[in-house]
Amino acid sequence: MIVKTKKYKLDTGTYIKMGLVNVLKEQWWVVLIAVAIACGYFWIPSWWWISMAILAYVLYLLFWVIQFAGVTQMEQNKVIFEKMAYEIDSRQVLMKLNAKQGMPINWGMIKSAEIKKDAFILTLSKAQFIHLPFTIFNSDNDIKFVETILKRKGYLK
Repeated sequence: MIVKTKKYKLDTGTYIKMGLVNVLKEQWWVVLIAVAIACGYFWIPSWWWISMAILAYVLYLLFWVIQFAGVTQMEQNKVIFEKMAYEIDSRQVLMKLNAKQGMPINWGMIKSAEIKKDAFILTLSKAQFIHLPFTIFNSDNDIKFVETILKRKGYLK
């Protein structure tokens, strides 16, 4: 069985927010570096330790926001933000721009998957993911079928 979805365009704001959340999940340990810098306060009591730790972490976050915002502006990445339909089966996820143009994503390329309250998120890398809101599916059975595929492939428990 193949699940065919309605056309969907990924919003750039959604992409930036999801990318930032994904990076923060993967690199949670960076906050420990900021805490370690702030602990310098116990060695030499000065408010500079804490302010520099906060500044370093804010600059780290700003770096990633700029990276994801930059991806949305690059010409070679414009395809990601065009309207696409998806065809999902047990072999692959096919991203279709139109009847003749598409790109298959094999399940082996997908690093992880999760179900949010309103969408499936298939993560390919730190900055690449597929956002499939439930509204693009034609029926609840399609959503259940995709969930079943994700469970069979070992992405969901």
